[in-house]
Amino acid sequence: MSGHRHDEHETDAVADATAVDTFEPSAWEDRYSGDESVWSGRPNAQLVAEASALTPGTALDVGCGEGGDVIWLAQHGWRVTGADFSANGLARAARHAEAAGVADRTDWWQVDARSFDAGGRTFDLVTTHFLHPPDHGMVDVVRRLVGAVAPGGHLLVVGHAPSEAFTHLSASHRDAMFLAEDLLPALPDDVEALVVEQRPRTMTRDGETMEVHDSTLLARRAR
Repeated sequence: MSGHRHDEHETDAVADATAVDTFEPSAWEDRYSGDESVWSGRPNAQLVAEASALTPGTALDVGCGEGGDVIWLAQHGWRVTGADFSANGLARAARHAEAAGVADRTDWWQVDARSFDAGGRTFDLVTTHFLHPPDHGMVDVVRRLVGAVAPGGHLLVVGHAPSEAFTHLSASHRDAMFLAEDLLPALPDDVEALVVEQRPRTMTRDGETMEVHDSTLLARRAR
């Protein structure tokens, strides 16, 4: 359940495995077992764009990986729970939060997005970036996550839009990508979609800068 952080490391990390492999805990435990960081540590662009306009409260970041988004939210006044299915990833994230001086504003939760159940817990912001379960499973994941959004709270889901920029990836990876509108069936009647779009962003791979699009869904639950 580790989010695929959008930076130069990303394609190297996922290009040599199928989408099924990259959504299994064992693959991520191995990836996070070394000494080098897998992701850049920078917060995801759409999180910064949207959360900057919100009043800080409680947040849940699902697929938090090494904790870049959790740390950014905590630094901006949120009380954040980082969730991931990789124990090694969560351990790294906790160390990074400690180093950033925000350990007292963060909690960690080992859970798989595919079986996620908030158990009655709710958050003012539920966010996930670059989770791509195979077989178009993201609609079911969003249906699970939206249940954790508090009244008046927001859901932010960001992923890769299909693009020629990803032709080097396996077919299973490309099939797991989605458009923002693909996720709308997961929203219940009391949750209003505020942003449903593919947002352009530049990324660099092998020294070449290219434009990709972040499928971005922002929704709000009625109070």
